[in-house]
Amino acid sequence: MKRIALVLACVASLSMAQTPATTPAPKPATAKPAVAAKSSTGAKPAGTASHAAVAGGIKLPPGIPVYHRLLKTAFALKYQDIEIGTGPVAEPMKLYHVKYTGWLAADGKKFDASDDHPGKEPITFPQGRGRVIPGWDQAFEGMKIGGKRRLFIPYQLAYGATGRPPVIPAKSDLIFDIELVDVTDMPPPGAPGGRPMPQRPGAPGGLPKPMNPAAPPAGTAPATSTPPAATAPATTPPTPQPPTPPPADKPANPAQPPQ
Repeated sequence: MKRIALVLACVASLSMAQTPATTPAPKPATAKPAVAAKSSTGAKPAGTASHAAVAGGIKLPPGIPVYHRLLKTAFALKYQDIEIGTGPVAEPMKLYHVKYTGWLAADGKKFDASDDHPGKEPITFPQGRGRVIPGWDQAFEGMKIGGKRRLFIPYQLAYGATGRPPVIPAKSDLIFDIELVDVTDMPPPGAPGGRPMPQRPGAPGGLPKPMNPAAPPAGTAPATSTPPAATAPATTPPTPQPPTPPPADKPANPAQPPQ
């Protein structure tokens, strides 16, 4: 019996070895529906009801064509808030009282500071009137009284392509540390007193105003012009007559004998 069982077991093992392994057939791939590719700029097609075309990060209103081109910036003012002020936000078109220090961005050379002037008084200027460099007129937006900022001003918003030699070379980018000390109202026109307002930081006393040749100096009475006195017209001198020659001797009468 044992031998029969052993023979049956050998036959069964041989039949299993000769049977080929069956591999399940792969399922046919089902095609997924095509999905429209998204625009790289994220802009919605123009002409839709919810037109929100974006060109370089700038949202355009309906009706303006979109150009998918690189958006460039020619120049811009940059700043860092060093200390947030505790006073009110600076109002535009007011008198700003500012302490400052200015450096050349190229080499870090300090060219001016309010503490370097007698009395170490802050500079006072009317904001938005063009009395300082353009970067200064823009630099105090949203700043609170008592606040401090560091400004990075490109030369286009400073002293331009010509600079202000020898202190500020041509095309000089500038760095300023500023402190907004106070903001006051504009004085009425013609109000006496007050510290002269420099036109630009870095120039003590500012640029002199051009003189009006038609206006008299302040504090002096205008000169009155006196018309010249009328003079009699010159008379034409008489034309000189040639002198009359003396009468010639009376010729002798040939019919009269000599005495």
